[in-house]
Amino acid sequence: MRVALQTALLSCEPIFVPKLRRSCYPHPNLTISWFPTKTLVFSPCRAIMAVPSRPTVQVRDKIELNETEKKIFDRLLGTVRHFGLQNQLRVAGGWVRDKLLGKDCYDIDIALDNMLGSEFVEKVRDYLLHVGEEAQGIAVIPCNPEQSKHLETARMRICDTWIDFVNLRCEEYCENSRIPTVQKYGTAEEDAYRRDLTINSLFYNINTSSIEDYTKRGIADLKSGKIVTPLPPKSTFMDDPLRVLRAIRFGARFGFILDEELKEAASCDEVKAALSAKISRERIGTEIDLMISGNQPVQAMAYICDLKLFWVVFSLHPKYEPAVSEGCDRLCLAYLDATWNLIQLIGNSTFNDEQRRLALYTAMFLPLRKTVYKDNKAKKIPVVNYIFRDSLKRKVSDAETVINVHYAFEKFLPLIPYFASNEDVLLTEVDWEREFVDVPLASKPRVLTGFLLRELKDFWRVALLMSMLVYPHNIDCTEDLLNKNFELERRRSLFKAAEDAVLKLGLDKIWDVKPLVNGRDIMNVLQLKSGGPLVREWQQKILAWQLARPSSTADECLEWMRETHSKRLRME
Repeated sequence: MRVALQTALLSCEPIFVPKLRRSCYPHPNLTISWFPTKTLVFSPCRAIMAVPSRPTVQVRDKIELNETEKKIFDRLLGTVRHFGLQNQLRVAGGWVRDKLLGKDCYDIDIALDNMLGSEFVEKVRDYLLHVGEEAQGIAVIPCNPEQSKHLETARMRICDTWIDFVNLRCEEYCENSRIPTVQKYGTAEEDAYRRDLTINSLFYNINTSSIEDYTKRGIADLKSGKIVTPLPPKSTFMDDPLRVLRAIRFGARFGFILDEELKEAASCDEVKAALSAKISRERIGTEIDLMISGNQPVQAMAYICDLKLFWVVFSLHPKYEPAVSEGCDRLCLAYLDATWNLIQLIGNSTFNDEQRRLALYTAMFLPLRKTVYKDNKAKKIPVVNYIFRDSLKRKVSDAETVINVHYAFEKFLPLIPYFASNEDVLLTEVDWEREFVDVPLASKPRVLTGFLLRELKDFWRVALLMSMLVYPHNIDCTEDLLNKNFELERRRSLFKAAEDAVLKLGLDKIWDVKPLVNGRDIMNVLQLKSGGPLVREWQQKILAWQLARPSSTADECLEWMRETHSKRLRME
């Protein structure tokens, strides 16, 4: 196994790397105030996921409404009274769960028992106008099964809060689709049993100010910290296999234990096949992104590995090379675990949400960074590109950023002794390019680091973090990772020393620094009529010269260029 892993990790065949584009958007972070401590233990042969100890969950006996919620519900009940409606208004799902756990939740979904959401929203609007208030932001979201919108949803803003309105329903599914074939008005009990988990099946009846637990175990499972399906798990997952990933996400998010029958169903071949066949890759990618961005990404991915879903979720191109070794999924998990723990030691504030999210993806796919496939033009493409763009349907920029970090982070390795020593260490392992020839020896670390940061931009700390995972690069870290003997504190110290050295060199945001000399000036000195490879070569030389002499002026740079060019002509 070790030899196979080394082969996969150290293969050095050149492959095509897509051009980097920076287009990253902040991802909403899930804020969780309570979760138990869990430990993942690994052995070289097989990773064993330690089952989290049974959590003690503080569940409130009743729901306490805040002032905004009281105002919203008063207006909804006012609508019912004003028009003499017979509706029972219920808040469904996550809001009830979170309120019972003592958490704030602003995602309020109203379930109606005998009226479409669009019809009720019209009544609310008329009532608000009647009492002299403005109705805001009314919209109807049509049914769109491909985006998991199986029924029409109406939305409006009440007291500056978005409220969704849907009707209670019961559903029937066909064998080959997660999209219901039969939908009709249902009772609250039918609606509760069609939901994914018992902890998400609770209702709060606004009319009676009471909690309704139609499955008879929603509150009990919440108190005992268990992830259970209302109906038998296999039939629940076969109806909608996405519920497997939702069960994993909520289990990790709250530190709850997956029910044994649920785990058996989730890992069976029929459910795995249904997950691949019936669920769009966009929906799978969204669930995975929520896990990676959540408060317990390692536990979520550990559940995925333990249930043998890793290669179902992160499917590879049919023709990839070299072969992925047995246990590669566990090595991916080990890198993720080490990175998550290292981020906690370094301090979350060092990375923003987007950097942290992509750092975790980058670490998890480190064992696959040398695995490739050939496109239609026989170019070798990183298989990580396929995972992001085809298996998860994530943004193109996600794939580009992770691949770019995979190919750049090793350039930090020969610099780490220099960063850590605080002295002028000779960088003997660096293959200096032609453009560095005229750079003073003492300035070469600054020049090399500057070029590297200009390549990585805002993700240079992520690349530095990855270099900590494989440093020193002549040592195979696989055994240490799997055995959890990874000396995280030492690596944290190295990271901080390197980060401080980069900042001391004045290189943060160096990618925003403009060149002293532009292309037209270069062409004038070289007496060229058009650009080309020679201009690009001089642009690199000038950038190296500028990085080595941060206080120099454009005139000084031009004078150096004229002298250097003259010497070159004389030598020719």
